Amino acid sequence: MNRLANFLSILSLACGFVSIIFSLESHFTFACWAIILSVVFDGLDGQVARRNPVPSEFGKELDSLVDVISFGIAPSVLGYIFVYRDFYFWAAAALFIYLLCSVMRLVKYNIMPKEKAANYFIGLPTTAAGGILVSFILVYRRKEDMFMPEFLPSILSPKFIPIIFLIIVLILAYLMVSRIKYLNLDGIKDIFGKRIKPVISIVTILLVIGIYLHKEGFILFTLFLIYLIFSPFVVKRLNSQT
Repeated sequence: MNRLANFLSILSLACGFVSIIFSLESHFTFACWAIILSVVFDGLDGQVARRNPVPSEFGKELDSLVDVISFGIAPSVLGYIFVYRDFYFWAAAALFIYLLCSVMRLVKYNIMPKEKAANYFIGLPTTAAGGILVSFILVYRRKEDMFMPEFLPSILSPKFIPIIFLIIVLILAYLMVSRIKYLNLDGIKDIFGKRIKPVISIVTILLVIGIYLHKEGFILFTLFLIYLIFSPFVVKRLNSQT
């Protein structure tokens, strides 16, 4: 099990590395999907690792280092090159803060006793933070995905996107090092129970429909946003029942 978990971590790392290469070559859609695929491998890695009765310290450290690259560095490089292109000091500063907070988030996770947080993370997981940045870029890349009232497109015009992106980056940076609790995969399983497979099927169908309609960015961004907003309330409810 440890070897399989480590192999999945390496696949996640490969996706993060490929995303950086795609970003440098201006293949931004492929760069986004490489990070999304890395999110999938990271989730599978965690589930496989939990089935192992003997935790692997090597696997834990490998997973954290991979997360720094795939969900810290890769989204930062992608966002900076796609949104700003030329040197912009405030963007570089904000993305460095994002990267620093992702590293601090992972360090705190590694040193925290796992029995204290069986069904939740303390602080927004780096996978979710990276996923939100990537899905925002996918939405912005297909501006027609923004189903907004008539008075909002002027706010979401290209000249305002760099500022909006900066705000999102700083909010995510704060949430990663905050004390706010977010569901982990075990917590999600506790919430849905036997309905977890139908839920996964529904999400998969939504993504397939989104891809077919060229609305995949909007679907992904909505799913990550639902997790970001409602997860802390669900964790509070779960813990109040125990």
